[in-house]
Amino acid sequence: MPQTAERAGNRLMDRPEYNSKQTPLTRAPDTTVFDAVGAMSEKNYGSVIVTDPANKVIGVVTERDVMNKLVGKGLDPKTTKLSDIMTENPRLAKETDDLVDWLRIMSNERFRRLPVVDENGHIKAVFTQGDFVSYTWPDLMYQMKSIATATVTKNWPFFLIGGGIALYSIVMVVVIGMMN
Repeated sequence: MPQTAERAGNRLMDRPEYNSKQTPLTRAPDTTVFDAVGAMSEKNYGSVIVTDPANKVIGVVTERDVMNKLVGKGLDPKTTKLSDIMTENPRLAKETDDLVDWLRIMSNERFRRLPVVDENGHIKAVFTQGDFVSYTWPDLMYQMKSIATATVTKNWPFFLIGGGIALYSIVMVVVIGMMN
């Protein structure tokens, strides 16, 4: 289970993008797949979160579920309920969980959507693997820049010597070329 993030900025809820995420699409388990897919299409969402009357997550239905569990089996979307094709008891993150822990878990367990709940278990957001990549990419780039800077700074004399040799070689090629 992921740890609660110790440092500010590592918790899911601390990401600047967290508050601007769209409200998750939620429906009751007895909603027909037809109605849920209509809402998913209208909002351009890739999933619907299935909630109980207390707004607690009990399942997730993704586009893949619709394809594999409904279309692939020839079921009628107007009579099939979300509860018939949902992934029950999905992994849930707390707002205070560590972002990198969940990125690792999602990658290892091969799921793409992560419902995020508050301290009362109410759905607050849905993170996708794409969200995690976009959130962590700037941090990775900063780390790479820091490593490169430290490497150059630490090895500065070697860079100067190598640069001097390269410059001398270029000058010699030009001078010899002019003499011929």
